[in-house]
Amino acid sequence: MATPPAHGYTDDSIKSLDWRQHIRLRPGMYIGKLGDGSLPEDGIYVLIKEVIDNSIDEHVMGYGTTIDIEIKEDQTVCVRDYGRGVPLGKLKECAAQINTGAKYDSEVFKRSVGLNGVGIKAVNALSSHFEIKAVREKMTRAITFSQGIVQTEMKNPKATDEVDGTRIVFRPDEESFGSEVQYRLDYVREMLRFYSWLNPGLTLVLNGEKFRSKDGLMDLIRAKLSEDPLYPVIYLKGQDVEVAFTHGNGYGEEYYSFVNGQNTTQGGTHLAAFREAVVQECREFFKKQWEPADVRGSIIAAVSVKVQEPVFESQTKTKLGSNQMEPNGRNLRSHIINTITGQLDNFLHKHADVAKALLEKLQANEKERKDISGIQKLARESARKAKVHNKKLRDCRTHLDTKDKNRELSTIFITEGDSASGSITKSRDVNYQAVFSLRGKPLNCFGLSRKVVYENEEFYLLANALQIEEDLEELRYNKIILATDADVDGMHIRLLMISFFLQFFPEIIRKGHVYILQTPLFRIRNKKETIYCYDDAERQKAMHRLGKSAEITRFKGLGEISPDEFKHFIGEHMRLEPVLMPEHKTIKELLTFYMGKNTPDRQTFIVDNLRVEHELEFTAEKEPEPLKAA
Repeated sequence: MATPPAHGYTDDSIKSLDWRQHIRLRPGMYIGKLGDGSLPEDGIYVLIKEVIDNSIDEHVMGYGTTIDIEIKEDQTVCVRDYGRGVPLGKLKECAAQINTGAKYDSEVFKRSVGLNGVGIKAVNALSSHFEIKAVREKMTRAITFSQGIVQTEMKNPKATDEVDGTRIVFRPDEESFGSEVQYRLDYVREMLRFYSWLNPGLTLVLNGEKFRSKDGLMDLIRAKLSEDPLYPVIYLKGQDVEVAFTHGNGYGEEYYSFVNGQNTTQGGTHLAAFREAVVQECREFFKKQWEPADVRGSIIAAVSVKVQEPVFESQTKTKLGSNQMEPNGRNLRSHIINTITGQLDNFLHKHADVAKALLEKLQANEKERKDISGIQKLARESARKAKVHNKKLRDCRTHLDTKDKNRELSTIFITEGDSASGSITKSRDVNYQAVFSLRGKPLNCFGLSRKVVYENEEFYLLANALQIEEDLEELRYNKIILATDADVDGMHIRLLMISFFLQFFPEIIRKGHVYILQTPLFRIRNKKETIYCYDDAERQKAMHRLGKSAEITRFKGLGEISPDEFKHFIGEHMRLEPVLMPEHKTIKELLTFYMGKNTPDRQTFIVDNLRVEHELEFTAEKEPEPLKAA
């Protein structure tokens, strides 16, 4: 039998990469997705976080009460703390030698935050400019890098009058993040708020703006409340466990969980233990076998734990691994449950007014659940029958609630009408992209009770498709994308759908699952090139590039875009605008403003933000702007 060809697989095929090459080649292993800064989970924010985490660790160890952060217009970031400063003799190793750091010494950093010997090395390798400077006991030393390669190095420490601490300056590398990379200060502000809530007494200063918390997790809960709580925030603290929670009048469950100061956005062992402990104690204290949904409905809680050598499910540490055991033999789940049930039992016995208000909330949740149980049963039977002939949902093969390694790619497009859904259905990736088609404008659910979810067939089929009837635990799609026309009707449908999620499933928006699809308004092309433009400025640049004789098409709706073209807009370079909760706005305020009675404030808002059709139409007389150099 003939030997099969080796296809070039030889000794030369085996390559070894140094630390900086590996980080630059596989950045996702270290900082998650790259991105350009338009989304809060983009990698440039992880770079800031990794630098600040080191300063936070110094504060936690008792050194330094202030961290200064500056972000300049050219996207250069400067972080200066006032801790002990990196040991001067190990400055280069800490910045440019992988798996080097003090966090391996559990006596020095027992419960550290950062990436354990990787953090600032990743920042260094992914920065076009990186400078690290340490000050210790009136001596200083500094080194500068570019893409992880040393540019200048102070070989020997010099005398200085500066205060002890570490200063790191970096600028994200455009080769990795693109030329349009830009920090959004609102995302950085939110990051700093969480740092302040988790570290009472620490002051963080961003471009002169101070972030400081006195009451820690209680301040977090107060800031995140959608309305007045039903009872004062309950605060419990035990060994390495700290929680704060209360109930509101809305729907869903809202959690903020942390391990060693790391915001575990996907939860994990500690959050599951908290949810279990609250139900267990309410059953015990009130002597009734409550349904978990009755106990946790409308809860808003923050859970923070300190763990020695935590095990996460990914390098970016967004979910604590299951069956977490610590080196001292302590089972984390059992410890959290025992701590919370014991502390909560004591609290409720001491605060009869809070216990009374909590009981009334559980009874109200139970009553509502029973009131809609009959409707729910009919809706489920109808949904089961509809599934066979359901023309609304064109499902995909991979879902978020599976163990598929690419499950986070799972997406569902919510479209208006058959024409738009037809184009998306024909051009989508059937492995990861599903389509749900609306009949037209959905019901305005502002001010309605949850019964409407089960009484309105379209809403129920959508909730059923997303698998969010009970909670987000089994959400089937990572991205829920509203794909509507960029006209008045399309905008109205977006508002109605966002109102539906805000009213009944607000955690979907809080956790960043809802997006708006941006599709091009213009197609500019000549015989050699086609350019799609998303606004008038892009159109003018494309006209300048392709010449005035170029053919210009104005897309009036999604249905006008052919499937062959649509595949370019929902693929790798899909443009999405995240639906985010505005700062300092409650759900009640948002719903009242956008979907309530026609108030003067809203009329003013509409007039100020109105873009009429002729503003988007091109005029031959208008000279296009020249293209800017890349």
